[in-house]
Amino acid sequence: MARILITSAIPYINGIKHLGNLVGSQLPADLFARYMRARGHEVMFICATDEHGTPAELAAAKAGKPVEAYCADMHAVQAELARGFRLSFDHFGRSSSQRNHRLTQHFAGKLDEAGLIAEVSEKQVFSIDDNRFLPDRYITGTCPNCGYDAARGDQCENCTKQLDPTDLINPRSSISGSTNLEVRETKHLFLRQRSLRDKLEAWIDSKTDWPILTTSIAKKWLNDGDGLQDRGITRDLHWGIPVRKGDQPWPGMEGKVFYVWFDAPIEYIAGTAEWADANGLPDAAWERWWRTDKGAQDVTYYQFMGKDNVPFHTLSFPATILGSGEPWKLVDYLKSFNYLNYDGGQFSTSQGRGIFMDMALSILPADYWRWWLLSHAPESSDSEFTWENFQSSVNKDLADVLGNLVSRVTKFATAKFGTTIPAGGSFGPQETALIADLGARIRDYESCMEAMEVRKAAAELRAIWVIGNEYLQSAAPWTVVKTDPDRAQAMVRLSLNLIRIYAILSQPFIPDAAASMMAAMGSDDWTWPSDLPEAMRILQPGQTFSVPENLFRKITDEERTDWQQRFSGIRA
Repeated sequence: MARILITSAIPYINGIKHLGNLVGSQLPADLFARYMRARGHEVMFICATDEHGTPAELAAAKAGKPVEAYCADMHAVQAELARGFRLSFDHFGRSSSQRNHRLTQHFAGKLDEAGLIAEVSEKQVFSIDDNRFLPDRYITGTCPNCGYDAARGDQCENCTKQLDPTDLINPRSSISGSTNLEVRETKHLFLRQRSLRDKLEAWIDSKTDWPILTTSIAKKWLNDGDGLQDRGITRDLHWGIPVRKGDQPWPGMEGKVFYVWFDAPIEYIAGTAEWADANGLPDAAWERWWRTDKGAQDVTYYQFMGKDNVPFHTLSFPATILGSGEPWKLVDYLKSFNYLNYDGGQFSTSQGRGIFMDMALSILPADYWRWWLLSHAPESSDSEFTWENFQSSVNKDLADVLGNLVSRVTKFATAKFGTTIPAGGSFGPQETALIADLGARIRDYESCMEAMEVRKAAAELRAIWVIGNEYLQSAAPWTVVKTDPDRAQAMVRLSLNLIRIYAILSQPFIPDAAASMMAAMGSDDWTWPSDLPEAMRILQPGQTFSVPENLFRKITDEERTDWQQRFSGIRA
């Protein structure tokens, strides 16, 4: 049994996320966590809300709430939506937790002890009309690298180049749109990342199995222009983790907070500590996942995120870990994703364009969305959601292939043999061939899942469903029963066992449908079918089964047209 640590990029607290956010991190991480648990491994799957920084302050002000209350309310909303999509986090934490306060301050102190923190007087953009210093991400302008005219002051989303606000051409306040900006002097702490460049490069070079997307972004940022730059880790804000050295004040840093991108990744560790606290466990319970001197040397750590998060997770967060000089666990494999676009354009939170998690669940159950998103995951390139493709995939894959097989088998078996598994006959050449073919396909499916090739895994799973349909068409028990009832009973017995195996294999993708299939077979045995001939005989003659409710209904043309119009524009 392996020990698998999984984290997905933590979503900002400000608002409900769209499906592009979901498929870029949390959903594929959940797929992998469910699969690894199904194979019998010990899994720790951690996520949280990212609650600090100006986005939270502004969203709270817009909602007319104190920022602490707003964050608490939105954490509850996001946690409920995560449950709605069946995301199987072991803990869904909060970056504003006291655990994260203490750990962030601890890391800052250790980095300072190691000589990796510099106090720098710098010039920062101040908005006269807003009467405040503007955080980097709330200054917008033209990227000097690629010319994108909506680049943020911390990073250009178009070319992923890390920026400083003063790099931008024609900068403006993202809060008010004001161009009445001036540069004022303020003092901040900087993480001396440049001094860690060689260590970071050697570590990245050692990850020969990472996706090309991940390593190309990491190396681009490492070597682009003047290469890796020292980075400010504090901000002039009210809401955040106060700047301290461990449990000691930091002279000259009174009233400042840590930069959200410094404290947010530390929440992966803090979230695991929150899990231990929530379960009444000692520190040793979470330290065995994160401290290599306390058991984490046996852990394999996987991160999942969109490509815009890669630079901070391959450089800045590892710089924090390496620079501390302490034996913390570093990520082993970072799975990154391109963007999911929406119906000829882009998802837009500000414009309300696209499908958001709450609205998605209001029109269809989670499995419909999970299947489409994972089977179209933007791995090698950006992908696009269209309503026509969504309708076709649901109707063909889920309703016609899987749902139809389950319905045909259980209804036929009930009509001809009652609600207990029939005992007659024995498996013949057709059944032996099916088992051999299915066994080979399952090994291919396992290989794709272990390699985190999400779209390929979905294609293999669909092929496994197709095998069952092809067997039914060829064997035709509804015809055989008229001349050889015992032979038809053997076919039905095999087919009912096949449904149970489909439940196990499908559970990482479509957990609700899988649970319905397993319950209909009267079983709670989720043992992975490593020995397929044995697995095909788990359901014994005489065991009761039932006809499940329709697993998947088809999407009509009228529904598709209605939804396409509803999700094309402004969302209240």
